[in-house]
Amino acid sequence: RNPGGSETCSSRGGSIRHGEREKEGEIRGIGMEMKGSRAAGAGRAAKGARMVTTRERAVAARAIHNNNRRKPRAQNRDIKVGSNERIKPASATGIQKEAVGNTQKLHEVEEPFETVIEPFRIKVVEPLKRTTREERQEYLKWSHYNLFGIRSENVLFDFLTDSGTGAQSSQQLGAMMVGDESYAGARSWFNFKNAVQDLFPFKHILPTHQGRAAEKILYGEVCEVGDVVPNNTHFDTTRANIECLGAQAVNLLNPEGKIPGSLAPFKGNMDIEALQEFLESKENRSKVPCVVMTVTNNSSGGQPVSMSNIRECSEICRQYGIPFFLDGCRFAENAWFIKQREPGYAAVPIKSIVREMASYFDGMTMSAKKDGLVNIGGWLALNDDRLLSKCQERLILTEGYVTYGGLAGRDLEAIAQGLVEVVDEEYLKYRVRAVEYLGESLIKMGVPVVQPLGGHAVYIDAGAMLPHIPALEFPGHALACALYTEGGIRSCEIGSLMFGKAAGMELVRLAIPRRMYTQSHVDYCIEVVERVAKKASELKGYRIVEEPEALRHFTAKLEPIP
Repeated sequence: RNPGGSETCSSRGGSIRHGEREKEGEIRGIGMEMKGSRAAGAGRAAKGARMVTTRERAVAARAIHNNNRRKPRAQNRDIKVGSNERIKPASATGIQKEAVGNTQKLHEVEEPFETVIEPFRIKVVEPLKRTTREERQEYLKWSHYNLFGIRSENVLFDFLTDSGTGAQSSQQLGAMMVGDESYAGARSWFNFKNAVQDLFPFKHILPTHQGRAAEKILYGEVCEVGDVVPNNTHFDTTRANIECLGAQAVNLLNPEGKIPGSLAPFKGNMDIEALQEFLESKENRSKVPCVVMTVTNNSSGGQPVSMSNIRECSEICRQYGIPFFLDGCRFAENAWFIKQREPGYAAVPIKSIVREMASYFDGMTMSAKKDGLVNIGGWLALNDDRLLSKCQERLILTEGYVTYGGLAGRDLEAIAQGLVEVVDEEYLKYRVRAVEYLGESLIKMGVPVVQPLGGHAVYIDAGAMLPHIPALEFPGHALACALYTEGGIRSCEIGSLMFGKAAGMELVRLAIPRRMYTQSHVDYCIEVVERVAKKASELKGYRIVEEPEALRHFTAKLEPIP
């Protein structure tokens, strides 16, 4: 009994206070306060109910104390007090009445905020260099008008790619400090393998230094001259790794995905009818070593693929005995869109969605530089034992031993931790909302963008914004150069310069590095796009002066057309 006359029974993590003075036949108040995740609730018995004794209060307090010791975070059980009353701990803020029997109880309910915050704090910063328009014009000229050739310190905001450019967490940096750098059988390898298989339960995992190395190993073993590899849409390095072997990379994107302004929820889907029709031909089928699904579909505007589409493709491939592989670079963002947009998945945890996605494939290639939340790394996953043996030989020849695959132990540890963090729903909510904020702002200004907005980037429709520039003069590249000249923003053309005749659209991708930039940085980017949009009709095209045989957009030399 405390000096105010109330009785208090304390428990670990919280306290329970009872004891306002009781009137005849009425309990003035029986309260419960719980700290941390144990929220508050209170109740009052109706007139005519018998009075609750001090002994009964003590029994109830001990029950709560014992329950807290067993399950310190479980708050779903009702606690009986007296004969009629129940007190159920609530979850957050706000007060709501609820009838229980012939009584009424008050408990707190959650009232969500509209603002989506960054689910982290900034501990280390890197200064940004400001440049003048005249300096940027010189840098662009010096790089032969190829944005890949500009030095990073001369870029104010780098939206060229989200691959390996994000910030790592304190937990990742801490894990890197205990990396095991043993050549074979390192502890860090087993941590990496367990983390990958926790999300993607394939039988065999081969680490690689990045995703294109996994592609080179896989396609080097399964593809022959004249083969055909269908995909919803091949990205640049995937296409190059297939075509350099004399095979053909075929895109089977669904029709809605080819319309930038279409609001279909899963525009990254494979065209099921086209895949079925293609494989029905015995002649075609004999040339198909595998079918690939890219999530999210980077080349078509970062659009997601539905679970039902993945399932249907898997059934078709199994019908014809063709291996089905996942290009899973942005698997977590794709899982988030499935949860948000596909019926039946709203209550399913992200991790479970990822595991279901994986269950429909026979293996995967992965660049961990995207949804692995790291600066370097990747893997090849397989179920086929015979294919494993061949791929292991190629891995050792080109990457390193099978337990490190070109990566240091600290890199393996960073990936293992990153795979835990990337499926956190608070992170994914922030990640997607940051992209939406940029995209919605551009839409309000009348800038044409691919919709619905994707998970890692905003894609400006340069073909629609610069209709006076023909595809062979690279409207996307013209817009990207203008964004750099105007405000020091580096972006990436995804159109005729990158894909040549295979280009489906003329886009400029503003890829946002993970956990890197703040809202004011994005606001600045919006201003730059607005200025360029006002002078869009004045922009001119470019022509190629020199180019390599493959992946020309990385090293080609260009010049503006007068």
